[in-house]
Amino acid sequence: MGSRGRPDRFAKVREHMLEWDLKGRGITDPDVLRVMEEVRREEFVPGQYRLQAYSDGPLPIGLAQTISQPYIVALMTEELRLNPDCEVLEIGTGSGYQTAILCKLVKKVYTIERFAELSESAQAVLNRLGINNVEFYVGDGSCGWPEQKTFDRILITAAVPRMPEPLVEQLIDGGLIIAPIGPAGVQELVVREKKKGKITGRLICDCRFVKLLGKYGFSE
Repeated sequence: MGSRGRPDRFAKVREHMLEWDLKGRGITDPDVLRVMEEVRREEFVPGQYRLQAYSDGPLPIGLAQTISQPYIVALMTEELRLNPDCEVLEIGTGSGYQTAILCKLVKKVYTIERFAELSESAQAVLNRLGINNVEFYVGDGSCGWPEQKTFDRILITAAVPRMPEPLVEQLIDGGLIIAPIGPAGVQELVVREKKKGKITGRLICDCRFVKLLGKYGFSE
């Protein structure tokens, strides 16, 4: 059943997503699978796309931005190797769906969005769902969090031509950062770890993300 005893009209497609698009493609972390089932993706999708909420693909959310496909959200979350003590910086709030997934797994999420309209919409949805371990900021995400602070994990949810140096500086020693790096069109999704000031990493897969506009991202 859904909220307030109403039938959950998305139960079957959500189960299909979990079994085929996530488990069937190698997502194994039980906590990631749990929150992907728990967080209702349909809450973050514009009304005209609501019936496609659990399709394995991105969907428009306005302002030429998208909500990433469920598999990519789960994959990036799993690759971050999160724990309940983590403080996470998310670059690109978007719909707030990835934000909600992170909030269910960590101590606190700090999220930056370039477009105030999207940030406000995401805040409204997360408030409605009772998710409050999150701080929002509207601005240039490529420059990092505006206050002097470091993070255990950093997740960039838009394509960057190269890893933004301010974000590397805000990553703690031993922390992980994930980003789609490359030109507009097709990028490489990479995870990098900071150890004693040095950055090592590996390729996860090829991917397609909208561009991150900003000082250390793509130009207008």
